[in-house]
Formats: sequence, structure tokens, C-alpha cells
Amino acid sequence: MWDSGSRSSIVPFFTKYVKPEAEVIDIGCGDGNGSFLLMKEGLKVTGVDLSPEMIKLAKKHEEEGKLSFIQANMMELPFKDETADALLTINCIEWTENPLAALSELKRVVKTDGFLCIAILGPTAHPRTNSYERLYGKPVICNTMMPWEFEKLALENGWKLAGSQGVYKRGVTKEMIEVLSPELKQSLSFLWLFMLQKKEGEIK
Repeated sequence: MWDSGSRSSIVPFFTKYVKPEAEVIDIGCGDGNGSFLLMKEGLKVTGVDLSPEMIKLAKKHEEEGKLSFIQANMMELPFKDETADALLTINCIEWTENPLAALSELKRVVKTDGFLCIAILGPTAHPRTNSYERLYGKPVICNTMMPWEFEKLALENGWKLAGSQGVYKRGVTKEMIEVLSPELKQSLSFLWLFMLQKKEGEIK
């Protein structure tokens, strides 16, 4: 997915804003492929994932002083305040019970004026089916936050928008979307990428 699939545009998008030598934390790093690609761009990366099994797989990419991996929960990250120049988290906040608390923890860890690159599942993303059972009153493992909702939440809680772009399924062409409003572009997306910048001021 990182080379030719739905995630292939993430590293180019990220490196438009975050320059080599930056200290980056990749939260929800999975098997470490994305973290490895960021390292190859000259960034110093720490990958974090909740799953010990994923961290075990990711460690095959480790390079001393350049790339390391630790097991941790994004709701309680084991880093001091204002540690990182930038954060990357792809399709993680949708799986938390309290997205605002997760966003606040991310804000705590990144430096003032630092960046948060975050991807939210779009309306056409198949993993959203994991939230369907809520309609029967059953507990679910994926919340239904839309990209526009996340953007509003972030802007109301100490972030400013530096940039964004969509990722689309096959069949959605550039010609189809270039005439649409941002809201309609998001409605067709499989994934929506945001680049946020932490505002000056106190951490809420």
C-alpha cells in the first residue's frame, strides 16, 4: 500500500512540510514500512504501535540513531511534552473511543509550530463497515467520524490547517473531482490527508 496503493501519496505529502533531520513519531506504525520510508527521506523516526506483534515485525527495519520502534498506546504516549517536530498517524484516531482526548495527547507531544499529518477514513472506505453494528445498539470498534468533522474538531482545539488532499478509489478521476467543492471531494474519498500545525499557546 505504501508503494503503489492507498498510502503511496502519504510520504510525498508529508515531506512537502516536514524537512530532513526532523524528529518524527509515527503513531500506529503497524509493520513499520511507512516509518522506514520516512527514514529514507532523511527523517529521524520513532514508530509506535499498540500491537506487540506489529512492533516485532517493524523492528526488522530498525537502524540505530535513525529508526526505532516501541509498543505504546496513542492515548498515553511515553514522550515528554513537545518532543517531536512532527507526528504521523494514519487511520488510528477512528478506532479510539475518545477522538478529542487522542487529539489532545498528540498536541501535547508535538512542538509548538510542529506538524501533525493525520489520515481519516473517507465515506467510501470499506473499514467503515466495522461501525455498522452500532445501529443495533451493539458496541463497535470504529467510530463514524467524517473527515470534515475531524477538521472542525482540530481547528477548534489548537490546530491550524496547513494543507489537505484526498485519496480515491479506482474509477474516480482527476477530472471528476477538480470541479467539486472540498466537501464533495471528501464525500468521494477513500482517505483524507490533513497536515495540521500546532498553534502557539497552552495545551488544552
